[in-house]
Amino acid sequence: MNQSPPVTWRTHYALFVLASIYVFNYIDRQLMAILIEPVKLEFGISDTGIGLLSGVTFAVFYTVFGFPLGRLSDRIGRKPVIAFSCIAWSLMTMLCGMAGNFLSLVLTRIGVAVGEAGGTAPSVAMVSDLYPPNRRSTALSVLMLGSSLGAIVGLGLGGWIAQHHGWRYAFLLIGAPGIFLGLLLLLTVRSPQRVTPLGVVPAQQDNWVKTLAELFRMPSFLCLVLAGGAAAIAGYAIGTWSPSFLIRSHGLNLQQAGFLVGVVGGTGATVGTLTCGILTDRMARRDAGWQIGVPLLGTLISIPFALAYFLWPQGTAFIIGGIAIPQAFLFYSVFGFFGVWWATPCLSAITHLFPATRLAQATSIFLMSMTLLGVGIGPLLVGMLSDFYVKGMGAESLRYALASSVSMLALASVFLALALPRYRQQIKNPAVLPAPVRTVTA
Repeated sequence: MNQSPPVTWRTHYALFVLASIYVFNYIDRQLMAILIEPVKLEFGISDTGIGLLSGVTFAVFYTVFGFPLGRLSDRIGRKPVIAFSCIAWSLMTMLCGMAGNFLSLVLTRIGVAVGEAGGTAPSVAMVSDLYPPNRRSTALSVLMLGSSLGAIVGLGLGGWIAQHHGWRYAFLLIGAPGIFLGLLLLLTVRSPQRVTPLGVVPAQQDNWVKTLAELFRMPSFLCLVLAGGAAAIAGYAIGTWSPSFLIRSHGLNLQQAGFLVGVVGGTGATVGTLTCGILTDRMARRDAGWQIGVPLLGTLISIPFALAYFLWPQGTAFIIGGIAIPQAFLFYSVFGFFGVWWATPCLSAITHLFPATRLAQATSIFLMSMTLLGVGIGPLLVGMLSDFYVKGMGAESLRYALASSVSMLALASVFLALALPRYRQQIKNPAVLPAPVRTVTA
């Protein structure tokens, strides 16, 4: 629904900077996963307490600030919101390493959540402003590499730093680069020109309740939001607790678990993200329904591999660099490739449904669902199930708690299947034809 300026080297440079920022967005968010065990030990908290710290606390504040910052981005431009948000969450990540007690750690994590609320949705909207529709899924797949590359650095490097220097240094050292990246975006990247239909009232002048109502009138949008929320519950639960699962059920240490989940699993997710983006652009040229069909296919394939990963018994497949690779982890490698196929195409689908004056807000709703349900409920649900299963499962309680979370991927598949025909119909027969346009600064 949006036109885009010509793609030049400046376009690709802007995407590179945005993708780099998103890498550290995800590093700072995911770092807590590899630090669960030492933080538990120092502050003496339960799995449920960890779930509250890494889940609900983060998610609530991310959600509260996500939509207002999305509206601000639609009003004043994407670049300043992203840049200052990046600087803010990076400073708060560093302060996490200075926490003197559990309460102060909770407060600094809240600060990270507020900062990150202004990062992803405006970034997706800015990429949409930069690239034409037929190249958007590929461009967004590059942006969304941040989640998998962030896992590689956050879990791999974070685990190494924590193992050798303590968990506080992990927060301090990994938080610092984001300050530089925020300044780099602010000073070296040009704001793209975006196209707004003539006669359309700018989104910032509308009442926010009216804006929300208009967004949800789009038939496929609610299905996409629900699909993203369900998939995120499983995704964040698995991402948060996998290192602890490998430590408790397969005997790995902190550094080894961080390396496997971060570097090996993150590499598979990186390749999977690029693959689904390129495949979606290619297939959607033939039939718009593939924009939803690709994430549906990937999610369905990922389910049996996730279950095999959690339920496979102990056993070593082979040894690499002194690390005994569990047989179960081979299934995680495949899951990591297909388990990320839902995110990028769904975000790209939203960019095709809404004009520039609504795009950051629509994207923020999708991301708020992912965060409130995924980050908020996913880790907490698994933590509570793990504590509940202890009576019957003992030391293996986390294994079965994680296996239970895979059911949410099946629910996400149902919502994607419902969204597919609605989305195809909307793209073929849009309710409102594009109006004449005028150019404004993004």
